[in-house]
Amino acid sequence: MPWINEGGNGGSWKPSNGGPWGQKPSSPQPDFEDFVRRGQEKLKQWIPGSGGGFGGARGVIALALVGVIFWLLSGFYTVEPNEVGLNKIFGRYTGKTGPGLNYNLPYPIGEVQKLQVTNRNTINVGFAQRPDMRAPNAQTSIDLPEESLMLTGDENIADVKFVVIWQIDPVHPEDYAFNIANQRETVKAVAESAMREVIGRSQIQRILTAERKVIEPAVQELMQKILNQYKAGVLILQVQLQSVDPPEQVIAAFRDVTAAQQDQNRMRNEAEAYANRVVPEARGKAAATIQEAEGYRLQTVAEATGQAARFNKIYEQYKKAPDVTRERMYLETMERVYGGMDKVIVDQGAQGTGVVPYLPLGALSSKPSDGSRK
Repeated sequence: MPWINEGGNGGSWKPSNGGPWGQKPSSPQPDFEDFVRRGQEKLKQWIPGSGGGFGGARGVIALALVGVIFWLLSGFYTVEPNEVGLNKIFGRYTGKTGPGLNYNLPYPIGEVQKLQVTNRNTINVGFAQRPDMRAPNAQTSIDLPEESLMLTGDENIADVKFVVIWQIDPVHPEDYAFNIANQRETVKAVAESAMREVIGRSQIQRILTAERKVIEPAVQELMQKILNQYKAGVLILQVQLQSVDPPEQVIAAFRDVTAAQQDQNRMRNEAEAYANRVVPEARGKAAATIQEAEGYRLQTVAEATGQAARFNKIYEQYKKAPDVTRERMYLETMERVYGGMDKVIVDQGAQGTGVVPYLPLGALSSKPSDGSRK
């Protein structure tokens, strides 16, 4: 069987009649190398710069379309329940989005800024919290006198430390994002300024005692007013005073003054309580004396009126029988005068001594048991 060399030296050999026994095969055998070559040629038509002519242009367009599609799909984003998304096109604010899946043109045309509008933020003024190296999961407080020392209305100095709790306004988060820079530092500066203004209108003694609960709402209201003027997009939730003390150098003297004032208030209260107890008693005694005097007056007048009426009655009888009435009056008077006295009866008409003996039954009956005589 004859063989034919197709490629010359180093080429491939094959039978001349197309088969090993001289007959032609029923179908041609696939050539792997030819298949690879044809695939490479088709691929070159879609790759830019491969000299594929119109086929290269179509490849560039296809790749560009695929890139544009992937670029547009990258504009989808998710907003968490505690967030608000701010959409921007070429750096200009276009609107806000709520929680869930949202879309905006991707970078560099579009941009999304997410703000946590429900989270509560805390700012310390007058002190700072630092991790305590001596105890894990603990913090230590560091005084900041340049923030805490404030001048009062009566030209004293008060050491004021307080905490401000605030959050981003969920209604106007764009104001927080675009109207002010360094938002946290701005809120802290407004808090310190508002506290200094309120402290500057008060006196040191009232700040240390009675007006502490008045300062907190006053500072909160003033802070909110200033931030609204700035259109800062910030809500002040609470102002908490941590401590209000005089400076450390004079704190002992201020405590003595405070103790003296407390003693003064206590003694004043005790004096008022004593006055409230004594004055009603004196008024009651005065009213009782007046009533007794009034009763004595009425009694005396009534007795005098009765005596006068009795005298008039006696006088009427006296006019009718003067001698009998005179003798009766004499006997009644003697009875009244000598009734309770020891008596010795002397009869001038009797002979001898003139003394009339009698048995003093009344004296014997009233004589005390110990023999002493009254």
